[in-house]
Amino acid sequence: MHPQPAPVRIALHGAAGRMGIEVLRAARARNDCQIVAALVRAASTWVGEPLSLALGSSAPELDFVAALDPDVEVDAIIDFSTPNAIQTPLSIALQRRIALVTGTTGLSAERMAELHAASHHIPVLWSANFSLGVALLQHMAALSAAQLGPEFEAEILEVHHRNKRDAPSGTALALGRAIAQARDQDFDQVARFTREAHGEPRAPAEIGFAVMRAADVIGEHTVLFASNGERLELTHRANSRAIFASGSVRSAVWLSKQAPGWYHMTDTLSC
Repeated sequence: MHPQPAPVRIALHGAAGRMGIEVLRAARARNDCQIVAALVRAASTWVGEPLSLALGSSAPELDFVAALDPDVEVDAIIDFSTPNAIQTPLSIALQRRIALVTGTTGLSAERMAELHAASHHIPVLWSANFSLGVALLQHMAALSAAQLGPEFEAEILEVHHRNKRDAPSGTALALGRAIAQARDQDFDQVARFTREAHGEPRAPAEIGFAVMRAADVIGEHTVLFASNGERLELTHRANSRAIFASGSVRSAVWLSKQAPGWYHMTDTLSC
């Protein structure tokens, strides 16, 4: 029998946040990885508290900490924090030469450029959505756009909870960019975000976006391709935030074994 490979050692940045707690749960459910550090802000009231405070008695015997112990060996770091805090996990990843998986959204062009620059030295995967279903949806949308051709018009509808601030969602934009790339279009030239009364008719090449915000909807995305007489609809609905945490942990395990570079969720589909 072949010996089982050692579990991938993961540090989690933003561990006390809503997504951070979900990531801790997702990692605990796998046997191919382990959380070795749960990082929070220095000013957080969670500093020094045991993980069992959030996960119960079966939690790993770790405390929430404000800094990564130099003696703790890490293979990958997962980040779910804020745009102002992302430099911390990025610095750790570059210093340790380990994989960085981040789901922090709202990043400025400067911060995104820093992530891209880091990918020359370490494997980096940034995604606005870690659902495997959404990754497959993006792949299918691009494939459909290429196969159906320009006579099929493309529209994207997304629905989220009332408190979501960015619109369209990062996932909707990623879907639109995938379609534009498949059609060899400049996304910024064909994206259409508003349609007001008495506006211009729909241009054949445009990619339209519609946004809805209501109640506690976790996330729904539909890509519509339509021509005269027929239409194709591809839809993904998220029923639990746990899927995003599970996808991020799965991505970290996969990314820890990759060479330096910039990766997408669609790259992980074969793992």
